[in-house]
Amino acid sequence: MTDRLYYRDAYLARFDAHVTDLADGGRRVYLDRSAFYPTSGGQPNDLGTLGGIAVVDVADEEGRVAHRLAEALPTGVGAPVEGVVDWHRRWDHMQQHTGQHLLSAIAADRFGWETVSVHFGGDSSTLDLAAADGTPADITPAALRELERLANAAVSENRNVSVHFEDAATAAGLRKPSDRAGELRIVAIAGLDRSACGGTHVRATGEIGAVTLRRVEKVRKATRVEFLCGARAIARARADADILTGIAQGLSCSVDELASVVPALNEQLRASEGERRKLEGEVATSRARARYEALPPGSDGARRLVERRPGGKADDVRPFALAFASRPRTLYASIVQHPPSILLATSEDSGVDAGKALREALSAVGGRGGGGPRLAQGTVPDPAALEAVLRALGFPAELPA
Repeated sequence: MTDRLYYRDAYLARFDAHVTDLADGGRRVYLDRSAFYPTSGGQPNDLGTLGGIAVVDVADEEGRVAHRLAEALPTGVGAPVEGVVDWHRRWDHMQQHTGQHLLSAIAADRFGWETVSVHFGGDSSTLDLAAADGTPADITPAALRELERLANAAVSENRNVSVHFEDAATAAGLRKPSDRAGELRIVAIAGLDRSACGGTHVRATGEIGAVTLRRVEKVRKATRVEFLCGARAIARARADADILTGIAQGLSCSVDELASVVPALNEQLRASEGERRKLEGEVATSRARARYEALPPGSDGARRLVERRPGGKADDVRPFALAFASRPRTLYASIVQHPPSILLATSEDSGVDAGKALREALSAVGGRGGGGPRLAQGTVPDPAALEAVLRALGFPAELPA
């Protein structure tokens, strides 16, 4: 068994211990006592050094704490060793975890939302909330703002956060009943919460720092809320401010004006895009008419037009392809050398199903693609195969140089 020092003192960042066991050639170390928190309950593990060697992972192994090192520990079983916990990482996890307890308590008491699961990530954390009937919590923008306001109010009250141990049989008032027997570690926020928890926490809510609630999304039978506490919240606010300032400068307006300027610009962009597509269609129709009239029909009465381009996307010529194929008895193909691809369009009276014909031609050369009866596109392994596809579709091959 490992004496878990973080249970009693989450602020302990340096400790002395003795090696009780070694594995993996000395890279997996077991101690008689440890302040390193192992991954558990959704909270990530601590990092730091053990005997001056980097600790890259900490795991809970049935009562023992295993410390995985970057290289083998040079000392043997029974030897003394000093452990140093990465305090910046530990403090960040303490802020996030205690912030989660605070949010879960307020979500339940004020809104009736129970915490289904929690995930603590490297950049942000999430809280999955559900209503009493098991359906996803209905978190409106107004409700999200209120939850955030109440959480920060509790932070400013600097409520005491205490840790003590009680027998599971007599522990009362827990937010979520524990199914464990024996001694329970209870983390309590004065006047707000009592939860069985083995994680690391701050001493008072004021140390959580600012609480920011961000993205909200439905996941399975819950609603997921992204949250950041303390230094993370401040760093994210700084990043958001920098982004907004940059956008505002680019638009020659203030940050406060963005809320009205951006929607107006989006509306202008949509209108311009609509006008562009209209003009593009008109140009394509005019060009298609000219090419159609200049192109003599083949022996079967159909007009076949093939265009070759060195690069780009096959779909770039879609407006022209559709305009040309709207004319009687027409087949149009556009091939691109890099990446090797093809687009095929056929008129309704051509007797050719574009999707079916192209799939068959592509399959013969190891290509892939498809589409509908009038328009289809696909790719081939190499440019040389494009001419073979054209021949299979009845188009004239490119004349040799």
